Amino acid sequence: MTQAPRARSAAPAGRAAPPRGVGRTVGWIGVLTACQAALLVGAGLLVTGPARHLWPMTAEDDVVTAVARMRTPVLTALSSVASGAGDTLTVVTACLACCLGLVVVPRLPLWRQAVFLALAVSLQSLVFLVVTAAVERHRPDVDRLDGSLPTSSYTSGHTGAATALYGGLAVLALTRLRGPWRRAAAALLLVIPLLVGVARIYRGMHHPTDIVGGLVNGCLSLVVARHAVLAEGHGTARAAGPPAPDTPPAPAPHPVPGRSGRTVVVFNPTLVAAPVLHALGRVLARHGCPAPSYVATTAEDPGGGQAAEAVRTGASLVVVCGGDGTVRAAADALAGTGVPLAVVPCGTGNLLARNLGLPPAPTDALDAALHGTVHPIDLGRVEGDGRPAALFAAMAGAGLDAAMVQRANESGRAKSLLGWPVYVLAALRVLRTPPVRVSIRLDGGPVLHRRARMVLCGNVGTVQGGLRLLPDARPDDGRLDLMVLHPKGPRGWFGAVRALLRGRRRGPGADRRGGPVEFFAFRRAEFTFETPRPRELDGDPVGPGRRLEVEVRPGALGVLLPVTAPSSAREG
Repeated sequence: MTQAPRARSAAPAGRAAPPRGVGRTVGWIGVLTACQAALLVGAGLLVTGPARHLWPMTAEDDVVTAVARMRTPVLTALSSVASGAGDTLTVVTACLACCLGLVVVPRLPLWRQAVFLALAVSLQSLVFLVVTAAVERHRPDVDRLDGSLPTSSYTSGHTGAATALYGGLAVLALTRLRGPWRRAAAALLLVIPLLVGVARIYRGMHHPTDIVGGLVNGCLSLVVARHAVLAEGHGTARAAGPPAPDTPPAPAPHPVPGRSGRTVVVFNPTLVAAPVLHALGRVLARHGCPAPSYVATTAEDPGGGQAAEAVRTGASLVVVCGGDGTVRAAADALAGTGVPLAVVPCGTGNLLARNLGLPPAPTDALDAALHGTVHPIDLGRVEGDGRPAALFAAMAGAGLDAAMVQRANESGRAKSLLGWPVYVLAALRVLRTPPVRVSIRLDGGPVLHRRARMVLCGNVGTVQGGLRLLPDARPDDGRLDLMVLHPKGPRGWFGAVRALLRGRRRGPGADRRGGPVEFFAFRRAEFTFETPRPRELDGDPVGPGRRLEVEVRPGALGVLLPVTAPSSAREG
């Protein structure tokens, strides 16, 4: 089993290259900032001294005067807006809001990205104050629309602050966002400082060289901040690699799988950052597990091949770090092998982890699992329309839920930023998905005919937000649960919501009594839809189809469960 590739050969991924402490980092920031200030002060003294009689400095006043003659009410209003994007209040407020958003909104707080942005803006402001105090330059001799300011004309503080803020956001857009539109977002952000600079000239507040000085100040501040905070190994998701635990192994409270054999950590590199892997490695070390092997998933293989290879090479424990799709792929490969699985929730939904009572934080989840023991849980097996058979651990369905999953996955960056609420927004957008006729046969019984918007088969019952869609579902009872949703009109939707919130169980014939939701339990089910419907397995779309055959595989997978797991799972 090979370890995950390192970002660069010069240093282990996930660590600074070379490693440096906080004091050394602060020292480098101070040295680089002093050099930046000295460079700008020297350029300013040159512009206002020996070079003031040279071109293009001699033509600057003419440029400002010519621009001032072009003023119109519309351009003046637009320049006010553009200039306002770089004023102190706007920049400080926007910076604080963005930093707060980076820390609070994502599932894993982006502390380093927030520090990078705040540091870039702060360094720019500090250098600006030093330069304006050292270089005295009068503002252009034209009618100034913003009035006189106490600082020198050199450099442009508005332009420098805008460069640091919006340029910093552009850097984060390029490094954190996914999809082709990230470059467009970065380009739009980079245009803002240029518009601010043009507006400051238009309003008679600065010479062109003052604007250039502001741009240079902001750019150099970004370079220093990025070097200090976002250099390789400072927490970017792509730099995920195998940690070298620096905590000596401590005796485990009781034997755990993997202590006497190999432990393999399968992780999704788009969701799991290097610091998280380091922390998980320390948790494994505290429980007496030997140094694990780390294997990253790929777009072509989301976890099944890695888990199968771990079994083939003698692993005694497989730790899976990712979302429900990664867990499902690994569970499919581990089913029936006797090799237990430890689930580390790192995705958006994390349905299996929620229902097994695992804490939401990755390190807490692994620690709780390693304090527990192995329990067998059921898996569901799905095939249909010639599709190869696959296993699922949480839920599988067709119709409204699959359309919601597909819409949520298409949201891209919004899904990683908002977390599970993105599913709520997606559900609201697909509520108008029309119903379709479906024939249902459960355990070889009579065929049930329904006109449903959704059929949902579940090994577990609770979804995002704590809503229990399948009130009787248990992960180890040797059966799967089914919900058939067929509301008609506003009254039907109201009844469906009420039934789901109450968690009441309804049987066959509920639709004849006006009930919009039916619940069943089965070991094998066959579904035939009138027209192809979108389908999903554990939150991953699998393409539309007309048939689904679902059956339970009792106790197929051993999972490490904590003592706080649901009682039915612990007693399994």
